[in-house]
Parts: sequence; structure tokens; C-alpha cells
Amino acid sequence: TIEFIVDQEGKFYFMEMNTRIQVEHGVTELVTDTDLVIEQIRVCAGEPLSMTQEEVLLRGHAIECRINAEIPEKNFMPSPGTITALHLPGGNGVRVDTAIYTGYKIPMEYDSMIAKVLVHGKDRQEAIRKMKGALEEMLVLGVETNLDFQYKIMQSEAFVEGKVDTGFIERFTLGGK
Repeated sequence: TIEFIVDQEGKFYFMEMNTRIQVEHGVTELVTDTDLVIEQIRVCAGEPLSMTQEEVLLRGHAIECRINAEIPEKNFMPSPGTITALHLPGGNGVRVDTAIYTGYKIPMEYDSMIAKVLVHGKDRQEAIRKMKGALEEMLVLGVETNLDFQYKIMQSEAFVEGKVDTGFIERFTLGGK
């Protein structure tokens, strides 16, 4: 994966290259209907990719929310502990990547990400609607999470209009916009 950042004039600048699957690979999988992990395994086994670049078609819009055991109101402080109850969202166009379960102990020594909730819709508006529903449906008890924070982002005028940049979270947490 090659990562770039875009400035206000629309100019792209190289940030980094990662030679591993990215956390956000699920978004690419949803909009291309391609299992990237299977493709990686095929290549490692000496097989060719199952499609050409020209055959890769983008369809719809996907959004990923990283669900963390953390407290946004306390500068995203980690919230280790034991999950006492859990309900994961589901439905058409909803995907959850996680390994947590009721009784799972979230350690303080590792990253606080406990799940990725991904949605796919025909356009951005449908994807936002699906994500709101998925976040409303998800329940994690026993630790604090950023679920409500993510839901508020989905309601933010700036996010809905796609007018966000790398300073969005800082502005959002300070001014709520």
C-alpha cells in the first residue's frame, strides 16, 4: 500500500509505503468485491492474480469505523478490562472484523482497537445510513469504547459533506463540528 496526503490545492504528497495488508483493506475489498488476503496467498504460492488491473471495478461507497476500547473525552485514554456483554451488528452491507467475545479481557499493553465495523452502500449517503445503524446496534459492555464518538462523527455536517481532512478530529473534539 502506498499512502499519500492531499493538500488544499489538491496536490498529492507521498507519505509511506507498507508491504503488508493494511487495516483498511476491508474498504477496498467491499468496493472491489475482491478478497485481498486470498489474492496475497495466491501470489505467495506462486500463482497469478485472479484478475487484471483493468478487470478491477469500483462500485459503491464503503466506510470503516475502528472501534477502540478508549475514552474519547479523556484524550482517547485506553480502557482495558473485561467485556461483560457483546452484540455485533449485522445485515446487508455490514461487516465486522474482530476477535472479541463476552469474557474477553482487553489488555493495557496493546493497541486499544477491538473491532472494525465496515459498511458498503450504493453511495456515500447510504453507507453513512448503514454505519449509523450498525453503530446503534453494536453493544460492548464492561469497558468504555468510542462507539458514541464514531456515531457523532457520522452525524457531523462536515463528515456527511465529505469536507474533512487530517485536522478534522482535533476540530471535532474541540468544537463538535
